[in-house]
Amino acid sequence: MARIAVIGAGTGALAAAARLAVAGHRVAVYERTETYGGAVRRFQRDGFSFDTGPGLLTLPAVWRDLFVKTGKEPLEDRVELVQVDPSSRHVFADGTEVSLPNASRAGVVAALDETLGAGAGGRWGDFLVRAREAWDRSRRPLLEEPLWPNWEVLAGREPYPAVPHKRLLRTRRAATLAEVGAWELRDPRLTALLESHALGYGLHPEAAPASAAVLPYMEHAFGTWYVLGGARELARAVYERCLARKVEFHFGAEVTGVLEKDGRAAGLELADGTAVHADFVVGTRPWGLTGHQLYGAADVGPRPEGAAHGRVVVCLALRGAREAGAAHRTVVHAPDRRAELDALGRGEPPSGPTVRVDRPDDPALRPDEEHESVVLTATVPSRTVYDWAVPGAADSFADRMAEAAERAVPGLRERTLWREVRTPVHTEAETGVEGGGVPAPALAAAEGRFLYPPNSTRMAGLFGVGGWSHPGGGLAHAGMSGALVAGLIVEGPDFRGSQ
Repeated sequence: MARIAVIGAGTGALAAAARLAVAGHRVAVYERTETYGGAVRRFQRDGFSFDTGPGLLTLPAVWRDLFVKTGKEPLEDRVELVQVDPSSRHVFADGTEVSLPNASRAGVVAALDETLGAGAGGRWGDFLVRAREAWDRSRRPLLEEPLWPNWEVLAGREPYPAVPHKRLLRTRRAATLAEVGAWELRDPRLTALLESHALGYGLHPEAAPASAAVLPYMEHAFGTWYVLGGARELARAVYERCLARKVEFHFGAEVTGVLEKDGRAAGLELADGTAVHADFVVGTRPWGLTGHQLYGAADVGPRPEGAAHGRVVVCLALRGAREAGAAHRTVVHAPDRRAELDALGRGEPPSGPTVRVDRPDDPALRPDEEHESVVLTATVPSRTVYDWAVPGAADSFADRMAEAAERAVPGLRERTLWREVRTPVHTEAETGVEGGGVPAPALAAAEGRFLYPPNSTRMAGLFGVGGWSHPGGGLAHAGMSGALVAGLIVEGPDFRGSQ
C-alpha cells in the first residue's frame, strides 16, 4: 500500500483519488479552498441555485465507468441524468431560429433543411460523417491512452479528412475549424453553429485546428445530458465516493511545493510549513517546479494558463414561471461574427458576444414554481490580457449579455429580481489558475499547440491530473485524466489505457 498525496480537489483529482483508493492505496487530498469540485461550483441565494461551471454533460460513460470500478453503486444510483431534448436551440444573427434534436443525425438534418433551406441539413450531415472519421482516428491516443512518447505524430497529423473540391478536381485539407465552415458548410448560419461549439470550449475558431470538429460530433453521437440539481451534484457524488473509499480530505491546505528525494517525488510542502510525506504525488499543477524540470525541453510543456480564454457567467433570478416547452439551452449568436472573433483575437471582450442561455427545468434550482433560475455564459479573454477588476467592466459586459439573451427569454430584464456576475477573477480565486482561464479539450494537429503535458513527468512518482494535463479540459476529459493517472500508478509506466 502506497501513500499518495493529491494536490487539489477538482473533478479530475477526485476521479484519480477514488480509483487509487479502491486499488488499496492510502490517499490524502490537499485542497487550498474550503470545498471540492474545482471549477464545478454552485452559487446559491434566496432559494435560487446556479451552476457557475459546466452546465451540461457529454460522454457520461466516463463517469459511469468510474462508479462501476470504485464500488457497487452505479452512477444513476447517486445522481439522476436527464437527456436534454432539444440538445440546443439556436438564434442566429438574421433572426432565424432552429431547435436541434438530441443525438439524432436524421432529426438534425431535417430541422436544418426545414429552417435554413434545402441542402443545409445535408451539408451539416456530411460534415458530421467527416467529424466521425476525425473522432475515430484520434479518440484512443487523445482520450484513452497516456500521451505517446512520440507525441509529434499527433501534433503533425490532421485527423480531419481532406474534402474533394469539385471545381478544382482535387482535394484540399482544412487547417482550422473556420476553414471547415467556410469551405464545406457555405452558410453563415451553419458556420456560426459550428464555431459556437469551439467558443463554448474557449477556443478561437480561426486558431483551433480542423480536428476540433470532434467537439460537435461528441454531442451528436453521445448526447447531451443534464444532472438534476446541477453539475455540482456530480462533483458531490464523486466526493462522497472518495469518502466511502476512505480518502482523507484536508481543506484550507495550500500546497507550496513538491518535496524531492533522490530525484523522486517524496511528498508536499504546505503553506504553514508542514511537510507531508508520500510515495506518489498527483496534482493539477505541481507547485515549485519549472516546466523544464517536469517535462524537459523535448517534451510537451505546460500550456500557458494565461493564454486560455475565460468565461463570464451571469446568474439571473427571475420572477415568473418558466414557460412550458422552453429549451434547456439556447445559443444566441453574435450579431457580427467577424467583430466577435476580432475582439477575442485582440484580447478584448466582444461588444456583441455569442451567449449561451441555460434554463434548466429543475425545481431544485428555484424557490418555487413562480420563479426561474437562468445562467448566461460567454467566452471572454482571461484576466491576464484584460483587467476584469476595473470598476464597471464586469457589469457593462453583463448588460450586453442580458441584452442578447432577451432574444431567447422575452421580457428578461423586466423579470430580473437580481443577478450575480462572475468573471475570470472568480475563476482564478476558485481554481488557482493564473488569469482564470478555462482549459479546452486536447486536440490533434496544429503542431501540438492544443496538446497538454503528459500525466507522467520526468520526476519519478509525480503525476499531473486535471484540465491542464493530458487529455485537457471538460468534465468528461477530467474523468479520463483521473483514470489515466490511476492506471499509470497502479500498473506502472507500461500502462496503455483501458482496452
